[in-house]
This record gives sequence, structure tokens and C-alpha cells, in this order.
Amino acid sequence: MTFVNINDLRLASKKRLPKLLFDYIDGGSLSEETHRRNISDFSKLRLRQNVLGEYAEPDLTTEYLGSKHPLPFMLGPVGFLGLYSRNGEQKAATAAHAAGIPLCLSNFSIASLADLRRVTAGELNFQLYLLDDRTLCEDFLSAAESAGVEKLFVTVDTAITGIRERDVRNGFRSLTHVTPKLFASMCLRPRWLLEMGPGGMPSVRAVAHRNDFGKGALEQAANLSRRIDKRVSWKDIEVLRDRWKGKLIIKGILAPEDAVSAQNIGVDGIVVSNHGGRQLDGAMSTITALPAIRAAVRPDFSLMLDGGVRRGSDIIKAIGLGADGVMLGRAYTFGLAAAGKAGVEHTIETLRREITVTMTLMGVNSIADLKKRGRDLIIEDERLTPTKDESLFQTE
Repeated sequence: MTFVNINDLRLASKKRLPKLLFDYIDGGSLSEETHRRNISDFSKLRLRQNVLGEYAEPDLTTEYLGSKHPLPFMLGPVGFLGLYSRNGEQKAATAAHAAGIPLCLSNFSIASLADLRRVTAGELNFQLYLLDDRTLCEDFLSAAESAGVEKLFVTVDTAITGIRERDVRNGFRSLTHVTPKLFASMCLRPRWLLEMGPGGMPSVRAVAHRNDFGKGALEQAANLSRRIDKRVSWKDIEVLRDRWKGKLIIKGILAPEDAVSAQNIGVDGIVVSNHGGRQLDGAMSTITALPAIRAAVRPDFSLMLDGGVRRGSDIIKAIGLGADGVMLGRAYTFGLAAAGKAGVEHTIETLRREITVTMTLMGVNSIADLKKRGRDLIIEDERLTPTKDESLFQTE
């Protein structure tokens, strides 16, 4: 199959993965309104076209979170990559580092940071969920320090897990082992089973040493999810800020006042994120939330964005409206599930090519130029906006 765009990779991953795994990647919470808006709200924005300039290939180099990279996006944390393709985290990390961009390893990963360090010396970031077992959190932080992690992303929008109806129907995170019904569904995906089956059910390596988490990724993930602290407060972030000496980024901010609180505590940046539409259903999309958040914080305060990115033009719109960079989630996971490392490489190259073509047609010669001229280049489609008071860009 020829993969022309990210949706092609999504369709290929659907054909290859067992339903339980594909729905976990693809689904959102409740009616999945937030999940759909993350994607569709990008279409409410228009790009300004400029022609007949002396255009060279645009420079996509940019700086986000204090580091310079050749592309304006990175691979964000996605759980269980090693269930979608054998050694999935290693494949994603090596593909990212070959392109000069970081990967942020999920707290719910099959591979550990040490596993990734054995195959790559590139930049690794780590996502942390604050657990009610702070001793285990300390183990995670120590492992991150040992692996040379400089940027820690603490996810704050999961005090309670959203109701993800696809997962409920499939039994994801309620199953603790492979049932006959689940095995039957796996047998319907022979290519996946031939790759994954011989090694047996892998473990979540970060908690594999803890007998109280059980055996195998399904049981361990269910137990890890139950340990997420439901009472996390700004005080806990202050404590973590004092403990972690590297860069600290809060992931899961949608409100300007929360962004200001994060800035005032002294974190190094935030990710404008609604957890890919997997938590609060009916929330605003991240691209809708971004302009007001950018207006509320200092110009030099780092803002990343995730959610709904499927095209290079989506990345251009996000940066034009104030993001310093974009974190990919489903986009590269579809690539990994469809074609392993080559699929992740294809995702990165597809988005790079789309960004290059789009910026050239817009007459934008660099990401720095896009950031400078962004609000003149990204236009709200008035036909999709009933009144001025309901403007997507309202910041007051």
C-alpha cells in the first residue's frame, strides 16, 4: 500500500492491529466531541497566500523548550508503543533522532528509558504521572536522571480517567490477561500476531520489578492507572519543581489562568493539551485554546501544542498562533502500527514535505518568519464563525 498522508497510515494501522489496540489509539472519551474538534477546528483557519517572491526552500529550523531542532515538531508520549510493533519505543526513538528531533517516553511504555539508551544517544524526554506512591515516582525520576533526560513532562489532566467507551467495550485496562475472546481477535490480525506472538505478552518495564503490579502489560497498566494521584495540586508541582533540576513542562493546560499559574511557579513551559480528547469530552480544541493562552503568558514562555495534528498545515497554523513547537501523538503512532520504524520515518517525512510546500506557497521563508508574521498569515474563516463575540481568537 502506498502511504500518501497520515490518514493512509491510520487506515493501514486499523487493518493490522487487533481492535482493542486500534481503538485505544484512535478513540476519545464519551461521545468523542473533543477528539473530533481537535481535528476539525484546524479547518476553521485559512492560510494567506503570497506569490512572485524570490523563494528558496524554507528553513524549518526552530527552537522549542530551550533546544534548537531542524523541524518544528517532536514525538510526544504515547502509551504502549511496544504493543503496536515489537520494540516500538526503540523504533520511534531511533526514527526521531535520525531526523534530529526528540521523543518523549510515556510513563505507560513497554520499553524503559534504559532500553532506549541502549539503541540511541539522541535527546530523550520523559512523561511523568504523579502517583499516590511517591517512592515509585522517585524511582521514575532517578531512572530519568540516569538516562540523561533533561526535560520532564508532568501530565496533570488525568486526576480521574475519562470514560473511553471504546475501551470499556473492548475491556482495555479492565482485562488483566489475554482472554479467549481477546486471543480470537488477535488471530484476526495474523501479521501483527506473527510479529508480536513469539515473544509473548511484554511488560511495562518501568514497573516490571514490582510484584504488586502483576505480570504482563495489561495487568501492569491497569494497576499503574489506578495509582495516579487524584489529589495533585499546584503545591505538588512546586515540590516537583524543587526536586527536578532539568526543564519541567506541564502537559494538559487549556485555560489561560492555569498557564499563568504554571508560569508563576517557575516551570519552563506548558503543553496546550486536552489529552487528545481522551479526558474531558466537550472541552475546547487545543488550537482554539492556544491564542488566549499565548496572550496571557510572557512572550518568551515556551508553549507546545498537541491534539488533532494530521497535516503539515496544522503545524503551521499552531506555530502561527503562538506555539513554539508541536508534539505529535496519534500521527506517528499510526505510522508505527502500520509499518514499524519505516512508518514513523514516513510520518516525519510526510509532515516535513507538507510544511515545506505550504510555507513556500505562503511566501514564508523560515519558521522564525512564520512566528513573526503569524497572526497576519493565519486567518479565521468568518463563514464558520457566527459572531465577532464568539471569535476563535477572543482573548478577553
